[in-house]
Amino acid sequence: MKHKISFKEINKLAIPAIIAGIAEPLISLTDIAIIGNVDENPVEALAAAGIVGSFLSAIIWVVAQTKTAISSIVSQHLGANRLHAVKTLVPQAILFNFLFSIVIYASTAWFATGIFKMYNADGLILDYAATYYQLRALGYPLTLVTFAVFGVFRGLQNTLWAMKCSLTGALLNVVLDYILVYGIDGIIPPLHLKGAAIASIISQLVMLLMALYFFFTKTPFGLKIKKRINPQMKGLLIMSANLFVRTAALNFAIYLANAYATDYGKNYIAAQSILMNIWLFFSFFIDGYANAGNAISGKLLGAKEYKKLWNLSRDISLYSTIIAIMLMIICGIFYSDIGLIFNKETAVLTLFSSVFWIVLLMQPINAIAFMFDGMFKGMGEAAYLRNVLLAATFLGFWPALLITDHIGLKLYGIWIAFVVWMLIRCITLVIKFRRKYLKAVT
Repeated sequence: MKHKISFKEINKLAIPAIIAGIAEPLISLTDIAIIGNVDENPVEALAAAGIVGSFLSAIIWVVAQTKTAISSIVSQHLGANRLHAVKTLVPQAILFNFLFSIVIYASTAWFATGIFKMYNADGLILDYAATYYQLRALGYPLTLVTFAVFGVFRGLQNTLWAMKCSLTGALLNVVLDYILVYGIDGIIPPLHLKGAAIASIISQLVMLLMALYFFFTKTPFGLKIKKRINPQMKGLLIMSANLFVRTAALNFAIYLANAYATDYGKNYIAAQSILMNIWLFFSFFIDGYANAGNAISGKLLGAKEYKKLWNLSRDISLYSTIIAIMLMIICGIFYSDIGLIFNKETAVLTLFSSVFWIVLLMQPINAIAFMFDGMFKGMGEAAYLRNVLLAATFLGFWPALLITDHIGLKLYGIWIAFVVWMLIRCITLVIKFRRKYLKAVT
């Protein structure tokens, strides 16, 4: 009996997942790179885009956890040859995502100014942030429905369809960003931050339309809503709720980091915006193998193939770490040039360069943490993931941030706190997995 998932099988899921995963942060990176180089108030515009980008990511990560829950349930039923049991669940979950996105937009757009004041934004930065958010947040329903459909694709062991959608959206966003932010002389006036928001919405709409095409033509599911709630809906909502709490804790850490950076001054939050968006880009890049682990582990658990599950964890850990080291080497080679892509202000670039090395050194830790995070999601271990993030945030990140702020480390302190945060996540997940599955394979 074969006890390993082959490198080819893993990469069939991982490589498209990497490309699909980096599309979302690539949109944010494109926004800050283009916005950070406008002629009118570039530092304030970059700071506003960074703050809004972090808040948008926070909201989307929290409410899009149904994607992971859908993927886990679909993959486990696929492994057990019981897909028929979730045929009514899928459209109900997609509808839930849509309705939830409307609630989130309605409850945040009207209070945008107050929300970004909590990030210590004021003056022109606050005005830019509120205007940018109110427009860009119109894309919530598009994004969350797309993510739900992507969850179905991953559960069916296919990340290629999501890759095609995401890559198209990311490339379209780059083109539209450039046209709408800077304008075309005599044809389209420069729209500044509003142009970036419009570009994102159009790109998200195209991604959704493509996702629905694959959903209707390539999967056994449809969007017909049955009045009778699928029995699996309760489990999906419980899993989603645990992941909501987990992701809320994750984003509380990011919120604290941005709030502290904003309080240190506009150059600090501008540098932090670049650092955070690069960190997120790296995270989604490395997360490709975690997404493969997410899809495969659910299927293996459903089929009770524990030996394969154990070997999968070892193989994906290795592949993720190699990717992390490659990213470190590439960025190390171009270390002094990377900041120039996003901004030309000397003060911002000096702060960025002084701290960027910490972001690079933590990548192997991130790789292991993200890989096991993905596998635990696939196996439906949402409650444990919730507890890990709560502990990492409130017993690790926050105390570390308070201490480093007190001794005046500023931006260094923020990223030292992130290292502590990721170490706790990495170590606890590895220990839990070994304790649970080592006995099953020895």
